[in-house]
Amino acid sequence: MSGRTFFGHPWGLATLFGTEMWERFSWYGLRAILATFLAASPAQHGLGLSQETAQAVVGVYGALIYLVALPGGWIADRILGARRSVFWGGFVIMLGHISMALPVSSPFFVWLGLLLIIAGTGLLKPNMSVMVGRLYPEGDDARRDAGFSLFYMSINLGAFFAPIVVGWLADGDRWHLGFGAAAVGMAFGLAQYLRGGRHLRGIGERPVHVQHRLFWWVAGIAAVATAIALGAWAATGTLTVDRLTVAVTVVILVVPVAYFAYILLGSHDLTEDERIRMKAYVWLFVAASVFWMIYDLAPSKLLFFARDHTDLSLFGLPIQPATTQSFNPLFIMIFVPVFAALWVRLGTRVSTPQKFAFALIVVGLSFVVMAVAAALAGPGRVSVWWLVLVYLIQVFGELSLSPVGLSVTTKLAPEAFKGQMLGVWFISLSVGDAVGGQTGRLGRVLSDPVYYLVLAAMAIVAGIALFMFARRLRVMMAEHHEPVIR
Repeated sequence: MSGRTFFGHPWGLATLFGTEMWERFSWYGLRAILATFLAASPAQHGLGLSQETAQAVVGVYGALIYLVALPGGWIADRILGARRSVFWGGFVIMLGHISMALPVSSPFFVWLGLLLIIAGTGLLKPNMSVMVGRLYPEGDDARRDAGFSLFYMSINLGAFFAPIVVGWLADGDRWHLGFGAAAVGMAFGLAQYLRGGRHLRGIGERPVHVQHRLFWWVAGIAAVATAIALGAWAATGTLTVDRLTVAVTVVILVVPVAYFAYILLGSHDLTEDERIRMKAYVWLFVAASVFWMIYDLAPSKLLFFARDHTDLSLFGLPIQPATTQSFNPLFIMIFVPVFAALWVRLGTRVSTPQKFAFALIVVGLSFVVMAVAAALAGPGRVSVWWLVLVYLIQVFGELSLSPVGLSVTTKLAPEAFKGQMLGVWFISLSVGDAVGGQTGRLGRVLSDPVYYLVLAAMAIVAGIALFMFARRLRVMMAEHHEPVIR
């Protein structure tokens, strides 16, 4: 390769690396303090929600972030192009953080800010990955995979530093200062993107399929219908934040059911083998949703535990509750190369269903550890090293499921749905986040140790069941060309 390179890759990767790192800084910075801000009393400049409602809001917020990746990819393909979608997505995200940073007591700007961040992330997140892939010519799969590994590092760098910086700034109920730091992070990302735009070599400048009119009709009808429904609900006097999170969760649960029914019950010129593979994928999708239901409680339930029941000190140095959110990306950066080498070494001896089952059991065991920690803490506190152990265990599960899930999604996707199936994988995260947020309601009838054990049991039982049917699923997937079981 001639010209300037970024660790042997096209220099455009440096532009996307920096943009993604700062965008993830803004996202994880906000996420690290959002639940505690929502639950803080008005005297502490928070919104005064209950912990259960705050957990539900954070769950629905995360769920919508992943759900809007589908329309975000559609808009890029048919209206804006990937390049402009990333820019306008980042700009809207920045406006959302600015809205939340305004030092006013009205919650309006908080909800407006969250909506803007959701909309902006839907435009930016899926299209960044698309542009990384287009930096490489067809057939250059090895370098493309290595490029995505570097790109993945940018995500975790932003995720590691954000909770430390934003948590420190927000200490002492200075929430809006923390939100402001997230806005500055996104501004840095946009500046990096504009400055390095010339190195992208025209990638993503034009939409693949121009289709403006249909989009505006669909978007307009959806917006009007939503506004009418919310207005009618508000007029009854029964609309609350808590009930709204339940309604959104129900909608999110309906989406994958409807989508899989559409694929499996319609013709779409699917072959019999494609239908069988999709039926296998449905079970992997459910398993992934259960995994994310537990794993993505980090910025809500585990954050509250860090604040209320741990001695916030590492190696004798005081830390903020938000800083515990940095444990996960740190462990990911450490263990990604270990697991990459492990899967290569194991080869075809371990199937995708077995990896998913292992991930479920591991994430379940992490909550067994949480149950022990909660029991030992009681009304008091335990060492923060309990949380370090929990995040370490969970990372082993994530690295067994997340990258494997992306890979198997592309392999099992029917030809007619190749371009949409990665969006379907993100819906599993959406379902898990939404349902996980609602599990906070169990805290009204269960003690914390029992709450953790109930969720742990769900994951472990699901993992054992998946292990039992792993061979059958492997055959349905036609993975590694095993003989069919009769």
